[in-house]
Amino acid sequence: MNRIGERIKKKRDIQNLHLNELADKVGISSSALSQIEKSKSFPSIITLKSIAEHLHTTVGELIGENETLIANPVVLRNEMKYIDQNKSGTILYQLSQHDINKQMDTYLVRFAKVSGIETFFSNSQGQVFCHIISGEIRFKIEGKIYLLKQGDNIYFNAKASKDILNNYDGLSEMLWIQSPASF
Repeated sequence: MNRIGERIKKKRDIQNLHLNELADKVGISSSALSQIEKSKSFPSIITLKSIAEHLHTTVGELIGENETLIANPVVLRNEMKYIDQNKSGTILYQLSQHDINKQMDTYLVRFAKVSGIETFFSNSQGQVFCHIISGEIRFKIEGKIYLLKQGDNIYFNAKASKDILNNYDGLSEMLWIQSPASF
């Protein structure tokens, strides 16, 4: 809790706002805001929300809700987050931490025999990079077919028409990296 004041002061300084300017906007005295910034007092949730709005940030940012993710960027194998399984049997796992400021999403796509990604990534934007971890995957991008095997890679526009299927007689796995983050 002591860092709330530091975060408020830092955001205020970045925006070149004087202490009394922010205090006036929030509707508190300059001395009250000074006490908050020095961690000698803590704002009510209503005051904190007003401070966040006037600093063009969120209460979550001011209380440091994402700092643990920044401090620990590692996602262990047993921490992969299960996202969904579609009707054909493909399973999607998220490999990255949740962070509102992240620039890309990373996924493990696990294909069952003759499964595809039919319901995944349908509203995606940006760029996609895929790396085949195991098996063989058939990509049909804008009508052109590519057969990729273990160790192969492909890069394409996320809005391109695509059909991606397991072309292997067993399990195939693929790393899917997308920028910007959007799932």
